Amino acid sequence: MSIKVTEHIIKVPAPRGHYGILAHLADLERKFSHGGRAIRFVISAVVGSDYQCELGVLHGSTPQADESPHGLFELRPRRVVNRERFTTVFVVPTGIGAEIGGHAGDAAPAARLLAQASDTLVTHPNVVNASDLNEIPDNALYVEGSVISRLMMGTIGLERRTSNRVLVVMEEHREQAVTDWSINAVNAARASCGYDCSELVRLKPSFDMSAHFSDAGRAIGAVDHLERLFAVLDAKRGSYDAVALTSTIKFPYDATLEYWQGDGGVNPWGGVEAMLTHAVSACYQIPSAHSPQLIATDWLSQAGEEVGDPSRVQNGLGVVEPTMAAECVSLAFLHCVLKGLHRSPGIVVDRDAMRHHSVLTSSDVSCLVQPDRCIGLPTLAALEQRMPVIAVADKRNNMRNDLANLPWAPGQLMLAQNYVEAAGMLCALRGGVQIGSLRRPLHKAKSEVVSPTKEG
Repeated sequence: MSIKVTEHIIKVPAPRGHYGILAHLADLERKFSHGGRAIRFVISAVVGSDYQCELGVLHGSTPQADESPHGLFELRPRRVVNRERFTTVFVVPTGIGAEIGGHAGDAAPAARLLAQASDTLVTHPNVVNASDLNEIPDNALYVEGSVISRLMMGTIGLERRTSNRVLVVMEEHREQAVTDWSINAVNAARASCGYDCSELVRLKPSFDMSAHFSDAGRAIGAVDHLERLFAVLDAKRGSYDAVALTSTIKFPYDATLEYWQGDGGVNPWGGVEAMLTHAVSACYQIPSAHSPQLIATDWLSQAGEEVGDPSRVQNGLGVVEPTMAAECVSLAFLHCVLKGLHRSPGIVVDRDAMRHHSVLTSSDVSCLVQPDRCIGLPTLAALEQRMPVIAVADKRNNMRNDLANLPWAPGQLMLAQNYVEAAGMLCALRGGVQIGSLRRPLHKAKSEVVSPTKEG
């Protein structure tokens, strides 16, 4: 039976006052999972008294996988908060056209800034992956998005590592040159960086990935024939700590060209990549990341011809919008993944092991930083775990939510105009400075006279 991941558009009635959203969703999970296992969730808009949601569902049996016993919406409340170190979680949801973080690693400078205001930064591939570039800060932990969600829900912990054995699983491309680029990228990582990625599997036929857009304009897609990948992961079990994936993604040529020639629309590939890695991490409890392969070696030349400018044929697309440029200076698009997975933390699911002082858990999370208007599982987990949230203004992302309508505790939600201001807010939180005291006018403290009644 084929194992696949598909995306579903669903409407969910909102609970009164938006209280207890995760418990409410957990009660409905089996009903809207379409007979599969929910692995990815986002609220794209609130329409009247309903949540407009997009749900990624894994269909098919995975008998040898180490599947998590936890449902997608299960929350394990944290009982204490670690004040000794300051840990920031930085999320830019994939495939929403974020103003910063919507393209090839263009949120990496923001990550580097936020890392300076933190002891530890936890972030995900969409933030720092830029094809053959990856400027992840030294004090950052690189995990895929569903791992961040489960960390904040309290159902897993993260174990820091200095090096992983990275298994590379790649599509055996119909053009030898593309296959060669991927193999060369792996060997370059071994020779020039010292990464442990000496085992490479060329999958033929490979799993299938196709990208498209949801009604909300969010990049999603479908992944089919995952049993081909899972068979490799089962056969190689015990010989790897993380898995790097690279394959082609089907997307219409005309739409691809429109994206490249535009001024920064929604990246069409990231959404389906996240669906793939969510499935792998959820089923095997290992770090994973995906990079796309070119559909054809002559694609860039075709693009130059398509725009009717012969001078651009040799240079492909010419000078592109800066946030897309990293993809135009790369061949295999793979090195960012290898660098990130090299030190990606292990996923700890055992409750006793999660209590070890070296394992990072939800109790260690000091703050969540994310673009405004986004409501995914990290947002909902932060809401219910009483974690401070800094929402950074974003005029372009296609989420349509008002975060202020959620039942935050006083002072829990903070709005920043940009990531420079967000970094300042992190410094204030870290230093115990009440942010309101830095703004003018400074309102007078409330005062009241209380006259207790006399006993007897």
